[in-house]
Amino acid sequence: MMADQIGVGIIGANPDRGWAVSAHIPALKSLPRYALRAVSTTRKETADATAQRFGVPLAFDDHHALVTHPAVDLVVVSVKVPLHHALVTSALRAGKHVFCEWPLGNGLDEALSLRDLAVEKGVQHVVGLQARASLVINQVRDLVAQGYVGEVLSVSVLGSGSAWGPIVDTANAYLYDRANGATLLSIPGGHFMDALCYALGELGEIGASFATRRTRVTLADTGETRPVTSPDQVLVSGTLPNGAPVSLHLRGGQTNGTNLHWEINGTEGTLLVTGPSAHVQLADLKLLGARGDAPLAELPASNADTHAHRHAPAAPPGPAFNVAQLYALLADDIAHGTRKAPSFDTAVTRHRMLAAIERAAATGNRERYAPAP
Repeated sequence: MMADQIGVGIIGANPDRGWAVSAHIPALKSLPRYALRAVSTTRKETADATAQRFGVPLAFDDHHALVTHPAVDLVVVSVKVPLHHALVTSALRAGKHVFCEWPLGNGLDEALSLRDLAVEKGVQHVVGLQARASLVINQVRDLVAQGYVGEVLSVSVLGSGSAWGPIVDTANAYLYDRANGATLLSIPGGHFMDALCYALGELGEIGASFATRRTRVTLADTGETRPVTSPDQVLVSGTLPNGAPVSLHLRGGQTNGTNLHWEINGTEGTLLVTGPSAHVQLADLKLLGARGDAPLAELPASNADTHAHRHAPAAPPGPAFNVAQLYALLADDIAHGTRKAPSFDTAVTRHRMLAAIERAAATGNRERYAPAP
C-alpha cells in the first residue's frame, strides 16, 4: 500500500449481492489513490467472506469497530435507507470522511441533521447521486448550454422504476413500505430529478399527484403477498428557470413499451435520452438529437466531451463507472479541500425538492423548495 492512499471501510459489503459488490468495490479497485482496508456486515461470516473474496485486510460484524479503526479514513455507507442516519452519524462522530448512498436519509429532517453534523466535523461528505458523472447526462448539459436546442421550450419524461412492480424478492420488499423512505419517488425519482436539474436547472413551482395502483405485492421466493403503501405512479410538473414546463411520469415496474423517454424540445432542435429504465444513475443511456427539420439520430460523444467528464479513465464499464467518477472527485476534494463531488448539501437540496413534491401531492397545491445554502 502507498502511504498516501485513502483507507476505505465499507459498511454493508455483502459478498454476493448489493450495490457495494457491484459498484463500490470495482470502482475503488480501479483507483490507485484508494485502498479498501475494511468491510463490515451484521454477520461475521459474511464480512469474512467479502474480505476473503476481495483481499480486504479487516472484517467486522460491528460497524463501530470499522468507523473507529485508524486504518479507515473514509467510511462508505452501503445499506438500506432506514439505517443511513445512524451509521452516517456514527462515522461522522468518529471524524471520518463519508460517502453515503442516495437517499442520504429517510426524509428531509434526517438529511439536514447529517449535513449539519458533517459541516460541524469539518470532513468531506459525498452522496451517491452519481448520475451527475454520466457521460450522456453531461453531454446533455453541455449541448443545452451550447445552444444545440436553442431556447428550451419544454421537457417531457416517461420512465419506469424497475422495482415497485407486481413481484419482488423478500430482501427488497421494504421498498414497498412508504415509511422506509426507499420509494419510487425517492430512489429513481431522486436520481432522475437530480440529473435533470443538474443538466437544465432547478425547478420553480411544483405540482404532483401519486397513485398506488397495485395494493399488494407478491414475494417471488415464498409466494406470500404483502400490502403496498408506497405509490407506484408518480406525476410531477414544474418549470425551468426560463419558464419552460417540465412533466414527469414515473411508473412502478417495467412495461412492454417505453421505459425511459426524456425529451428536451427547443426552438432550434430536440434532444432525446432513452434507456432501459428511469435509473439514469446506472442505466445504459442513449442520446439522440436533431436540429431544424432533420430526423432524430444517435449522437456519439466526442473525444473532447468524453475526456472532459471522465475523471477516472480506468473505471470499469457498467454500474461502477459513474461511482468511480465520484470517488475520483472525492479524492481531489480530500487532497485540496474542494467540493467537486456531490455533497450532503447537494443531497439536502434534492431532499427539499422531494419534500415539496410530497406536499404538492398531499395538498393539491403548487409548492416551492430552496437549494441548500
